[in-house]
Amino acid sequence: MTDKQDSTLNIRPDDDAERLAEEQFALRYRVLPLHWRVVLMAITVGMIVLATNQIFNLGFFVGKIILDERYLYIYTGAILTMVFITFPAWKGAPKDRVVWYDLLIILAIIGVFGYFAYNAERIVLQAWEYAAPDIGIYLAVVGWALVLEAGRRAGGMPIFVVTFILSLYPLYADKMPQVIAGVGMSFTDAATFHLLSAESVFGIPMQVAAVLLFGFLLFGVSLQHTGAGRFFIQLAFALLGRFRGGPAKVAIFSSGLMGSMSGGPVSNVLTTGPLSIPAMRRVGFSRGYAAGVEACASTGGVLMPPIMGATAFVMANFLGVSYTDIIIAAIIPSLLYFFGLFMQIDAYAARHNLKGLPREELPAVGKVFKEGWYFIAVFVLLIWMLIYLQREATAPFYATVALLVINQLTQHRLSVKGFLELLKSVGQVLAELGGILAAIGLIVGSLQVTGMAGTLTNDLVFLAGDKVLLLLIMGAVTSFVLGIGMTVTAAYIFLAIILAPALIRAGLDPVASHMFIMYWGMLSFITPPVALAAFVAASVARVSAMRAGFEAMRLGTIIYFIPFFFVFNPALVMQGEPLETVLLLMTALIGIVLLSAGLQGYLLGIGNPGSGPLAWIARGAWAVSGLLLAAPLGLMALVLSVIIAILGSVAAIVNRRQAVGPPLVSQS
Repeated sequence: MTDKQDSTLNIRPDDDAERLAEEQFALRYRVLPLHWRVVLMAITVGMIVLATNQIFNLGFFVGKIILDERYLYIYTGAILTMVFITFPAWKGAPKDRVVWYDLLIILAIIGVFGYFAYNAERIVLQAWEYAAPDIGIYLAVVGWALVLEAGRRAGGMPIFVVTFILSLYPLYADKMPQVIAGVGMSFTDAATFHLLSAESVFGIPMQVAAVLLFGFLLFGVSLQHTGAGRFFIQLAFALLGRFRGGPAKVAIFSSGLMGSMSGGPVSNVLTTGPLSIPAMRRVGFSRGYAAGVEACASTGGVLMPPIMGATAFVMANFLGVSYTDIIIAAIIPSLLYFFGLFMQIDAYAARHNLKGLPREELPAVGKVFKEGWYFIAVFVLLIWMLIYLQREATAPFYATVALLVINQLTQHRLSVKGFLELLKSVGQVLAELGGILAAIGLIVGSLQVTGMAGTLTNDLVFLAGDKVLLLLIMGAVTSFVLGIGMTVTAAYIFLAIILAPALIRAGLDPVASHMFIMYWGMLSFITPPVALAAFVAASVARVSAMRAGFEAMRLGTIIYFIPFFFVFNPALVMQGEPLETVLLLMTALIGIVLLSAGLQGYLLGIGNPGSGPLAWIARGAWAVSGLLLAAPLGLMALVLSVIIAILGSVAAIVNRRQAVGPPLVSQS
């Protein structure tokens, strides 16, 4: 929401928070002069035409479809060009123009990838990844360096360090200890494999970006520029704003939907936080708690269907299933994630007597729907085409066209300037994600060509033995650590090659195993010491970064258990019988209610257990009961959890009746 005072919602966004969002944008991107903005938009339009031709098989070019390899060379060259136009070399570099050395780099990109595109048939037919001519080898070395630098600019120094070290792995793989040893290669052989094979830079990450992900990025950016974010926030306030802790529940609803569009926790915080955090503060939430709520809600958007983040598209490719299957598998995990947040916030608000916003300050549901019904309509169209028609690559294009056409018939229609801003944003998003994915491809290539992926998989299975839980804990810790310095997608790709096969060989369901890895990589955004989403939310809330991180971690306690629930019972990722899925979902939801009560000290129907040893016993009983109920451990665990929950509730009631005076109510 960009207006300082919204016409239908009497909540002011924090001016400093909006200024922070603008500063964060300025730190990341160049503020380009007109002629470079025109260049960026022209490249974006060219990529849209190129991708549309390839995905829809239109035959624009000489009446035929471009060879896939040629298409990837052109696509990647355009992406890298946009990276060096969009991102400055370092923080202190000029941000108001494209400097001379970037012009030289852009010319090098055109030369390298133009040569590869022109010779695409020869590269494929003559297997240049193993026997390239001298000119191909020299250009491959230059291309390797260009991809690494593009990854650094788009993803930051952690991406660069990891990709640089691992891209060189073929050079020293045969000299490593046996547990991580692989097949060695010369420098030139590694360079040609990285740039001229279909398994490295042009492997799964870039293939997914160029074919499946492209349309969804276009759709997500179009939603944001046509006012979908404002609509979802308004809708959330209209539906939930008046209930206890209403603004925090609004943050869950709106940030979840916005995160599904953007797929980025940090950008999501900066989009919704300036409105949701001041609203939470107004009804009594502390600054730290408000920042934690926003961070958790924004992070969960990565898991929210139907768009999710880039990771879901890569996952579908790794598993060899349709993207629709991933959407369906993510429904229950995302439901459990946001339901866990919702119940913790509700219990917290009830225990601390935090009210909602006055009804007269909130927009009417009918008015909100009347102004933004078409956002719901295009989502329905997208889901119908994905699930019923199975048109994964083309569905977002149709949804985008429908959105833009309908939007132009409303009062929110885009002006020429607004449409050009949309094109510029599409280019920036494509550049950022494409630069990162191209660099990550180097990791994939190194692990594949050296055989290290299979070696590490075998070693992990050997170390864990028959202890599947130990293997999962090892995977969770590794996913989390990688997620600290890398994007969720980068961490996932690395572990999808190494860890996922080990989990599958240990007897776990493939979809549940891959979802488990993605989930834990995502959680690094809310867990100290490097909780990026929480730290950005702390800046918006003007509170200590570590305090916001620990509040997010405490609020997200339930979230840390959920991946173990579904990985041990694949029915929770729709890999079971319908009746089994329904029963397990019901027990998991009730378990989350009890676990929330234990963590926050308030159970629906029972209330606050009070204070003292008996209250802590009650809360402990609720938490244990919730874990037993939510975890798929069989009938005996179900019966035991019910007994423990009843005993805990009795203890809470007795403790309250014995207390002298009413229970203490503390304010944040």
